[in-house]
Amino acid sequence: MHGHDDHDHQVCRHDALDRVERRCETLGLRMTAQRRQVLDVLLARHVPMSAYEIIDHIADRSRRPSPISVYRALDFLVANRFVHRIESRNAFLACSHDHGEASAEAAVVFLLCESCGVAVEAEDAGLAPVLDRMAAASGFQATSAVLEMRGLCARCQLEGATRRPEPALTLGDDE
Repeated sequence: MHGHDDHDHQVCRHDALDRVERRCETLGLRMTAQRRQVLDVLLARHVPMSAYEIIDHIADRSRRPSPISVYRALDFLVANRFVHRIESRNAFLACSHDHGEASAEAAVVFLLCESCGVAVEAEDAGLAPVLDRMAAASGFQATSAVLEMRGLCARCQLEGATRRPEPALTLGDDE
C-alpha cells in the first residue's frame, strides 16, 4: 500500500510529475508554478488533503498562497485528471494512474484507510460495465463513477490498528 515502508515514494513522486509534465506538453496545457506547487504538496503523501491543508504546507516552505489561487490550481489539476477530489472528505489526492482520454469512462475506486489516512486509487476495466448496467436498470445514465471503500490498509491490519473514531458532531449555540 502506498505511503508505507515498502513503497519507494521518491520514485512514485518523480514518475507522477514526469507523467503530468508529458501530458501537459502533449495537450498544450500550461503547468504554472502555482499548479506545480499544489501538485507537489499532494504528491508528498498519499493522504487526501483539504485546500487549507495544502495552503498550510506551502506556507511552511514559501509565501502563503491565497485560497483562490490554490482553488484555481486544484480546478485545473482535477479537470485534467492529475488530481482527484475525494467527495466524502472534501479533500484532494494526487492521481496515481495515467488517466488519458481512453480511460475517461473508467470507474475509479479509492481505498481509504480509516486508521492511518492513506488513500490508494484502484481501477478495474471490468467495473465500469457493471456500474453502467446497474444504472441502466434504473433508467439512469451516469456521467462518472467514483467509489470509496473504507477499511484498514494491510500495514495497519498487521500493526493491529483500529479505525480512528469519527469526530463528534456538535451543535453550535445558534442551532
